[in-house]
Amino acid sequence: GGVLPRGKGYAYESGLHVPLVVRVPDRWKHLVDAENGTRQKGFVSFIDFGPTVLNLAGADVPEGMDGVPFLGEGVTQKDRDSRDEAFGYADRFDEKYDLVRTLRKGRFEYIRNFQPFNFDGLQNNYRYRMLAFEEWRQLYHAGKLNDVQKQFFETRPAEQLFDIEADPHETKNLADDPEFAELLKQMRERMNERLTAMPDLSLYPESVLAERAFSNPVRFGLRNKANIAQLLATADLQLGSFADAKQRITESLDSDDANIRYWALIACSTHGRAAAELTDRISAMAANDPSGLVRVRAAEFLGLTASGDPVPTITDALKKSSSGIEAGLMLNTVTLLRDGKPGYDFELASDLFSPEHLKNDTVQRRLEYLAP
Repeated sequence: GGVLPRGKGYAYESGLHVPLVVRVPDRWKHLVDAENGTRQKGFVSFIDFGPTVLNLAGADVPEGMDGVPFLGEGVTQKDRDSRDEAFGYADRFDEKYDLVRTLRKGRFEYIRNFQPFNFDGLQNNYRYRMLAFEEWRQLYHAGKLNDVQKQFFETRPAEQLFDIEADPHETKNLADDPEFAELLKQMRERMNERLTAMPDLSLYPESVLAERAFSNPVRFGLRNKANIAQLLATADLQLGSFADAKQRITESLDSDDANIRYWALIACSTHGRAAAELTDRISAMAANDPSGLVRVRAAEFLGLTASGDPVPTITDALKKSSSGIEAGLMLNTVTLLRDGKPGYDFELASDLFSPEHLKNDTVQRRLEYLAP
């Protein structure tokens, strides 16, 4: 389908919230506690459709199935109107990687940007076929955008909170407003409850999931629930001040778990130059860590903070990458560091990649853009 900036593929209301019109045939009206032409106040998510069909058919909804029925036996209009919570997410879209989770509660939307340096306007070949995307980027580089318009091409906050009724286009972040501090805390806690209960497998890099989880993701999630909670706690070290998180970040950088180190480095990149005192330690990780993805995240920090040249480390990691999926994730960092500030030049010769890696769609799309 078509795509507008901040629409399809973005975890704002403009990308998540769509109308839902339900037609109820006469033979099923006895199962629906609502009159024709009425508007329901509650939220419905796509995961609710499966349980709703089963409930309308008189079948039991399996215990492990996500979502809840919004029509059928036992569902009243009062029940529907009371549903004021909806969960949303954004991960990889084609070759563009991100990790965003959202929680809509009543009139407010809480957005958790787990990799906030991956700005919204980062290159995605399919999207940039639309002229509005391309022109918006050109105007940004020409310095012709106002503060609201240029947000699309700049680092996001790790947390955002929007009042949808007062600010439907979500341009006024309330996360730093003391008046909303308690609401922010409540929504953060509720979000973390959702992520650990699922549990959210995307806290592992996609290449790790492909190797260890895709054959049976439910079993993998159940077996690794405690570890996923640890990864989330490490990711949350990017919230608040670096001074408050410094000790735990330092401990996490020394973890035996490569995925803990991975998230500790993402936390450092989020804090940016506030984490400058860890530069020497992170430089050593860029050179010597046994995990290629960890080395790339370390180099990413050096590049984003202009405290070291990330190009040699990332180029070497690409050459040694274990799969096309892993290489695709690394190329997302290449795109970020090339197109973002301060900007770096990468020479991506085809012999960096094995023939198998070059078959990967994500790698192909990135190379079409980076090395046409």
